[in-house]
Amino acid sequence: MLLYGFLIVMALLIGFPLFQLISQSLMHTNDVLHYPPQLIPPEFTTENYMHLFQSQDLDLPRWLFNSFFVSTSITIGVVAISSLAAYTFARLRFPGRQILFFFFLATVTLPSQVTLIPNFLLMRDLHFIDTYNGLIWPGLANVFAVFLLRQFFAEIPAELEEAAILDGASRWEVFIQIVVPLSTSALTALGILVFLNAWNDLFWPLIVTNSVEMRTLPVGLTVLNGNYGALDRGLVLAGATFATIPVLIVYIIFQRRIIKGITLTGMGGR
Repeated sequence: MLLYGFLIVMALLIGFPLFQLISQSLMHTNDVLHYPPQLIPPEFTTENYMHLFQSQDLDLPRWLFNSFFVSTSITIGVVAISSLAAYTFARLRFPGRQILFFFFLATVTLPSQVTLIPNFLLMRDLHFIDTYNGLIWPGLANVFAVFLLRQFFAEIPAELEEAAILDGASRWEVFIQIVVPLSTSALTALGILVFLNAWNDLFWPLIVTNSVEMRTLPVGLTVLNGNYGALDRGLVLAGATFATIPVLIVYIIFQRRIIKGITLTGMGGR
């Protein structure tokens, strides 16, 4: 009873800001600015959402497509590349493997600001500024993903792979036909985490994009807040709600796989 009571209280505390966000996005601007704040709209209205899609200086459908396309591309790329690198570190034996992996993990301690200028100069030289290439390629290098999958692959019994090799299977066939099917939970959890992180990323898309058409949703919402934050709070809240709902739906659908995948990789506190 105490545990469930505590969980209910925490759920209410965490869910209250989301409830207030949705509620105030359905209010007139004057009602949003009313003090004390009103939890229930005195008069429900969808004018904020209509303005959001009809405004000439806002291109929300394009921003939504950009975020979905970039996030999906990064997710697929990270899962594919990281799984191959993780399997190499987990199973293959070669000179300097442990030292290489140590230095590989050490790069996690580098803040993103350190690599910002080199990455930007590289994108400029490749003519990737304000393109999908500039938004996607730098996000494919993910040390955390390699470490996460390596932990999981190391737990898979090596006898399964050895038996397959004795039957004539190559390393590639072992990876595709044995390791990947046994790792669906970890790969799914990693994919969801990478997708959410790419969807919410603001810093890099803000740096590497210039035109309105290439903005992602977080960048567009930042511009929206800058242009309308002081004049039309309801419009800003409608934009924030529109950006939050897809991520919330993805998490609700896949939350069990996220927890299961992280637990099985040995990072669940064991």
